[in-house]
Amino acid sequence: MPNKTIDNDLLITEIVRGIEEVKGEDITILDLRDIENTVCDYFIICNGNSNTQVNAIVGSVQKMVSKSIKDKPWHVEGTDNAEWVLMDYVNVVVHVFQKHIREHYDIEALWGDAKSTIIKTSY
Repeated sequence: MPNKTIDNDLLITEIVRGIEEVKGEDITILDLRDIENTVCDYFIICNGNSNTQVNAIVGSVQKMVSKSIKDKPWHVEGTDNAEWVLMDYVNVVVHVFQKHIREHYDIEALWGDAKSTIIKTSY
């Protein structure tokens, strides 16, 4: 069971580090705290260029978070086809997409009221 006392900022930092470690692209953090009836506080959204890279991002995030803050996701789904993998860290939910799937679902637009932070990556 995940540790509920983990600091969100630290968790987000480690998740982003895990994404960057394997060159995940277009990292966006949506702050959902000011929106009523949300299932979590933050979404972190990124994409990879293939199912192999999507799974590598998921593995890197899990490894980074586990190593740094001894936490693990409560639930992970979507790794079989690796087009859209959801990692649920309770207060923070990570969405790792293949680019075309991300464009199709456009989660950022669905959650347009959220505060959005874009992480610039330079690879």
